[in-house]
Amino acid sequence: MRKLKNSELGRLGVDEFKEAEKIPLILVLDNIRSLNNIGSVFRTADAFRVEKIYLCGITATPPHKDIRKTALGATESVAWEYTKDTLTLVRELQQAEVRVMAVEQVEGAVMLQDFTPESGVKYALVFGNEVKGVDQEVVSACDGALEIPQYGTKHSLNISVSAGVVVWDVFSKMKVAVE
Repeated sequence: MRKLKNSELGRLGVDEFKEAEKIPLILVLDNIRSLNNIGSVFRTADAFRVEKIYLCGITATPPHKDIRKTALGATESVAWEYTKDTLTLVRELQQAEVRVMAVEQVEGAVMLQDFTPESGVKYALVFGNEVKGVDQEVVSACDGALEIPQYGTKHSLNISVSAGVVVWDVFSKMKVAVE
């Protein structure tokens, strides 16, 4: 066994990525403080060909050196847009027939392992602030909520870790061909 060189991985170039088919998944970052977390979410979105990221409220936008440091170029490949108000965005997405799910610990949340995305449905996942989570007003407007099961002493995961776990899980369940 030997480690592969980057040139052997067969990754897409930025222009090829932009033209490639995406999975029907949108990420919404609701008031994320950490620029490193934002960059990490961009990298995850690139890895799984997420359609778009919305940066909301106090969430910083590219270009910024601390976002670039962890995104490693993914801000150039992944489509993104800034919008001030997350609640307004949630309602707009719903009007466009996107099913919006908060990733949060709330009454009635579906445990991630029990979630099965419906075929032909586009989803938006809302990830919240590192301290306060997804704003309650936004949670109340969502079509549902997903919760990552946890079995230790901590109450939450870092937002970039949460995004990685949830996006991978949803991607693997969507069974969308991205070759």
